[in-house]
Amino acid sequence: MFDNSSNVAISVLDDESDDLGRMRVRARRKRKKLLHRGENGFALRLLKKLLKYWMLLIIIPVVGFLVFEAFIIGTKPGLRVNSQLGTPDEPSQFNLEFNKVDQSTPTLGKDPKSNLNRLDPTSRVIGGVRQRCLKILPPEELEHLDLPMEKDYKDPVNKVLYISESDTYFVGGNTASTQQNSEVMSFNLFTGNQTLHERERSFEVKETMEVHCGFYSSAGGFKITDKDKSYMKACKVVVSTCAFGGGDDLYQPIGMSEASLKKVCYLAFWDEITVRAQELVGHRIGESGFIGKWRVVVVRDLPFSDQRLNGKIPKMLSHRLFPQAEYSIWVDSKSQFRRDPLGVLEALLWRSNFVLAISEHGARGSVYDEAKAVVKKNKATPKEVEVQINQYRKDGLPQDKRFNGKKALSEASIIVRKHTPLTNLLMCLWFNEVVRFTSRDQLSFPYVLWRLKAFEYVNMFPVCTRKDLVNSMGHLRKVKPLQN
Repeated sequence: MFDNSSNVAISVLDDESDDLGRMRVRARRKRKKLLHRGENGFALRLLKKLLKYWMLLIIIPVVGFLVFEAFIIGTKPGLRVNSQLGTPDEPSQFNLEFNKVDQSTPTLGKDPKSNLNRLDPTSRVIGGVRQRCLKILPPEELEHLDLPMEKDYKDPVNKVLYISESDTYFVGGNTASTQQNSEVMSFNLFTGNQTLHERERSFEVKETMEVHCGFYSSAGGFKITDKDKSYMKACKVVVSTCAFGGGDDLYQPIGMSEASLKKVCYLAFWDEITVRAQELVGHRIGESGFIGKWRVVVVRDLPFSDQRLNGKIPKMLSHRLFPQAEYSIWVDSKSQFRRDPLGVLEALLWRSNFVLAISEHGARGSVYDEAKAVVKKNKATPKEVEVQINQYRKDGLPQDKRFNGKKALSEASIIVRKHTPLTNLLMCLWFNEVVRFTSRDQLSFPYVLWRLKAFEYVNMFPVCTRKDLVNSMGHLRKVKPLQN
């Protein structure tokens, strides 16, 4: 009996032990399961993954950083220069930076002058290959570049006669046969108020053209000193800009060769308002008439109350202001010219036998679309834009966005030209349009080009080429009107 009862007692004890063991195992499994489901479980799993793939986590960022650095160094060197001399700083002072954003206009909260003095080339991808936008000659070739011998252009216009205030004519143009005549003495003669009939006749291209070219009077408009006139008459190649009403600062040209420094004149036209505004920011005209590379010409008795119209005189009528010049490059005051002038002439004119190069519009192609944008942005009144567009529509200007395969609309902040009778005529007629209608010259240039059928003579270069030519800071301050 004792043995049996003892066996039974032991047997029961074993069963209880097994039950307890199974309960403990289930409890451990349950805790483990709950642990994996909870926050601590997620952290443990993440830790295991990190331990497993730690090599990849180190290698991938390192490779990415090396590729990015190689791309920066290989494609976008942001070389800066000494803005006073227009030449690169010493190698130890080179500042390489990657220009990641379009800086053609200042961005909100960003200093617009951060775009100043950059020499890095602008490029774009064509057919899968990255190419420079302005294919300018290398520095060693620029140093030996000179003006080419006179070529016989197939110019439909041989001579331009300007109508004077008294309805007589004086010889225009910039050819050898006319440079010694009265043109030298009459660059600012008033040329009368053009009638609609005279306007229409001015677009009838003939070998000898008789046109109005300059709505300002020698008795009361655009006066400069004899000393400045003498300097200007000696210029063969001109880079010019203007700032009337104190709107913009003067940016020193950079990137030029030593050869260009000896052969090119840099002229900035200011009025007395701009002189005072620039003195406040430390830009004072020296006794020699220069600020850095720029010869500053102070103009008095500006003819128009609209400062935008006054600015069109040096922009469009450089052949009137520089009667001896063979070439001119216009740069808007909001930009810093950063390329060798002779190299620019070679790249945009001589290489392809053009006589005029102008920057195309980046946003729109049609004159009619531009007219809507001008009104929307309050650049001109709806009434004056309507008068201009109705006239163009009446004359048959098409709504095409491209003329002869070229973009119809120009941005016109950079104008590169050879002074020929044809380009002189074109610029005179363009000036007449902005005086008659609105000062928004983007509206009138395609019309004049279309009326003259001069597409084959004009190089409409793309936006990326314009960005290679200049550093753009945008307009800094509002232009002050003339005091009545």
